[in-house]
Amino acid sequence: MFKGSVYKRCCCKGPMTNEDGSPVLDADGRPKMKELGSACPDLGKRDHGSWYYYVELPPGPKGERRRPRKGGFLTKKKAEEKAQEIWDQAQDGVDVLSDETVEQFLLRWFGKRVDLKRSSWKTYDDHIRRVFIPNLGHIKMRDLRTRHLQEMFEQVWRDNEAHAANRDAAELAKLECEAAHRSWKQAAKPRPPELRQHWKDAKEKLREARRKPRYITGPGVQLKMKNELSAALDYAKNTEKLISDNWAQHLVLPKYTPPKPLVWTDERVARWQETGQKPGPVMVWTAEQTGAFLDGVAEHRLYPMLHLMVFRGTRRGESCGLPWRETDMTAGTVHISEQLVAASYDVWEDTPKSDSGARTIRLDSQTHQLLLFWRRRQQTERAEWEEKHCKNPKKYGPYIDSGRVFTWEDGRPYHPEYLSQIFNRLVQRLGLPPVRLHDLRHCAATLSLAAGIHMKTIQVMLGHSSYKLTADTYTSVLPQLELEAADAPVAIVPRKAKPQESTEGEQPQGPRALPEVEGAADPAPETDSGRAAGSDGPDVPAGAAA
Repeated sequence: MFKGSVYKRCCCKGPMTNEDGSPVLDADGRPKMKELGSACPDLGKRDHGSWYYYVELPPGPKGERRRPRKGGFLTKKKAEEKAQEIWDQAQDGVDVLSDETVEQFLLRWFGKRVDLKRSSWKTYDDHIRRVFIPNLGHIKMRDLRTRHLQEMFEQVWRDNEAHAANRDAAELAKLECEAAHRSWKQAAKPRPPELRQHWKDAKEKLREARRKPRYITGPGVQLKMKNELSAALDYAKNTEKLISDNWAQHLVLPKYTPPKPLVWTDERVARWQETGQKPGPVMVWTAEQTGAFLDGVAEHRLYPMLHLMVFRGTRRGESCGLPWRETDMTAGTVHISEQLVAASYDVWEDTPKSDSGARTIRLDSQTHQLLLFWRRRQQTERAEWEEKHCKNPKKYGPYIDSGRVFTWEDGRPYHPEYLSQIFNRLVQRLGLPPVRLHDLRHCAATLSLAAGIHMKTIQVMLGHSSYKLTADTYTSVLPQLELEAADAPVAIVPRKAKPQESTEGEQPQGPRALPEVEGAADPAPETDSGRAAGSDGPDVPAGAAA
């Protein structure tokens, strides 16, 4: 049963009086003042004061009285509605008297998230401390609403505009610094000191521009933030009953569409060579471009690893972290069971990205032979390194038996970020259109699709969690496959006569007359004008009445 009341109060004050009605004075002899409360004579006026409510809740665990109270409502009806809302929330188990702030709750909730991978944990921690707490931390959980979350993202959008301007300014400062350096470098000796000073000033301007924040929080990251907040508020609503609704579900954010892979066609390559701009963030090489890359890096130390990534679609962390114990060179398979994850300078071993990421990959014959060669090379390098260590231990440290497939000469596994940097330099040196190292997975999927491999097989090879994800992501196909797909519907339609290809300069011919069918009616008789009857009009079915 609802227990509560509404009442009207104002902030008017009057002199305090004793029991005999005389005024109460302070030490300076001035009368003390007090709020009139319900005794104010103007409370009956419509525009004077505001409405309050209080709700009598069941006693607390120790028998203490629990009475939420709040004012500031313009009308009695609004105060009654809010009192009823507080009562209903309390009956649903919501702690309407909790004073816990968003900052306190988020840190407490995040401390319980022992289920997160280390990389995900770092992302959550960054968003909570850099974005959520500065914008929402001071608000009490019971007062949190969608508008507070929306205002936070509006601030993110404003920051994006400022950061984009900082990024443009830093790029301009970089160009000016390079120009100042060229001017000083190309000047005749002895070089004028003012050119040196101009270059020095340009470098300082560049350093100053790069100190300003330039990170852009894109739609994809904003969606991650929303999902993280939604998970926290779901816990607050359903588990701890701190709030009555998941306010993150009602947010309006920019639409995020995962980028689709685009193939480097001749037209796109020509445009990139003119402007230096990529058509999209995710690009895929054609079969010819992939072959040119592999031919160009055939003598490189990392060629076996790159060959594995191109044709079998392993991630960089999976390739760097692949252990020999998970390879079967007799059967020609590798089992992806762990990876090396990099965040800045930190590298750690972790499980695959998802449960479906733990998979067994069948090697193609060329990659199989390359790994056999690589194992023999690694064994030889180990023997040579251990010999060097014995002769000169100060210069050559002990061999590190990491058990990884791809290692340095001393057995250390490769840093995933180093692999990306080497790949970018190789692509630039070969003059190929740019792709990211991760885009080699898209190359592997697209090449497999063009070779006629079923999408389900590609899904298993890449370690995707669903068939739909693979099909939606890898809808880009090679140009020759697109031509085959376009010609396929035309090829299945039976035609009596194939249209002849027009030679250069000739106009395409119109429809040909159908060949005569055996048993058809005789030609129509000539008319007075010397032409066949009905030759200008539509065909008349044989046997039709004149």
